[in-house]
Amino acid sequence: MRRLSGAVIVVMAILLGGPSALAITNGQTDAGRHPEVGALVGFFAPAGTSIAYCSGTLISPTVFLTAAHCGFLATPSVQVTFDEVYTPSSTTYTGTFYADPDYKPGDNAQSANNPDIAVVVFNKPIRGVTPAQLPAAGLLDQMQAAGTLNQQTPFTSVGYGDSAFTNGPGGQTTTHLQARNFAVGLFNSLTTAYLHLTQNSGNGGTCNGDSGGPNFLGAGATETSTIAAVTVTGDTYCKSTNVDYRLDTAQARDFLGQYVTLP
Repeated sequence: MRRLSGAVIVVMAILLGGPSALAITNGQTDAGRHPEVGALVGFFAPAGTSIAYCSGTLISPTVFLTAAHCGFLATPSVQVTFDEVYTPSSTTYTGTFYADPDYKPGDNAQSANNPDIAVVVFNKPIRGVTPAQLPAAGLLDQMQAAGTLNQQTPFTSVGYGDSAFTNGPGGQTTTHLQARNFAVGLFNSLTTAYLHLTQNSGNGGTCNGDSGGPNFLGAGATETSTIAAVTVTGDTYCKSTNVDYRLDTAQARDFLGQYVTLP
């Protein structure tokens, strides 16, 4: 989920939300397009059951990339599934959760650089799944300088999170389907640590439960296997902005370089 406070929203979705055709906002069922994207799963006491509560991506046979704030259920042992729809009978893999030590819980991307990034190191390699790629150092800055990162540049967001909020009795509600979906958003802005994508004007995006999930550079025929940034937060009702922690910065690369070989 994007924020720890989103836990309440997820519980309401599980207990009260009706069925929905989509998770991720304005997206569609993944249908095997991103087998490298998985979900952190664990027993969630307020819901009284095990749920897929955050997303992430395999970046080596033994390393799974996610967000640091997704460690709230880590002991530090965690479970990850790559099943497209999570159920109690899904296959899960055990690993150890490691967050960037400089991450400040509760900051929610309000500072200039809060490294909301983490990895799960699996006990055994994941077989039969091709890992995604990390970006080269400074890739997004180089694209912006060259004019190839602009308001028409698409990114593909993937995750196991909520569908779009809808108005109903008691206010706005959403449904946490725990299924892998994807959506396409467009570039909005870039800071030294964050990539902002727009979910407005018919674009798709992310919601609670998509935290830690990838935002691949490109979409459709132009989609690449390069993860530009991981989802960390956004607006409360998942309607306008997807805020993502960049992976091409020195801070992110210093952390990730401890676990994988960097491009």
